[in-house]
Amino acid sequence: MIKNGTRLQSQVCDTQVIVVRSADSLDDLRAGGAPMVPIGAETSGVDSEYTLDDGLADGNSMGKRYVDDGGAEVLVTKAGKGTLSIGSTPLTLKEAKPLPASD
Repeated sequence: MIKNGTRLQSQVCDTQVIVVRSADSLDDLRAGGAPMVPIGAETSGVDSEYTLDDGLADGNSMGKRYVDDGGAEVLVTKAGKGTLSIGSTPLTLKEAKPLPASD
């Protein structure tokens, strides 16, 4: 299981994330259809066995949090072209909670 605070990078785009809330589902965290790897791990670069999946190429936004149904949460620290997903299920953008009225 991936721990909170783990920094990961995509193998097919520029995406980098930090795990905010871990869950078992994050073991299959992907960006653009390719598994994410720890930052600093060797990637094959251009000769990678993975390519950006056109169905998962909607991109992501820097500074935004993405969540899945299992409670996992990641924070994007570097945006890229790949869609964040667990397997083939895209993560959803976490909505901000409305603040209470201050009368």
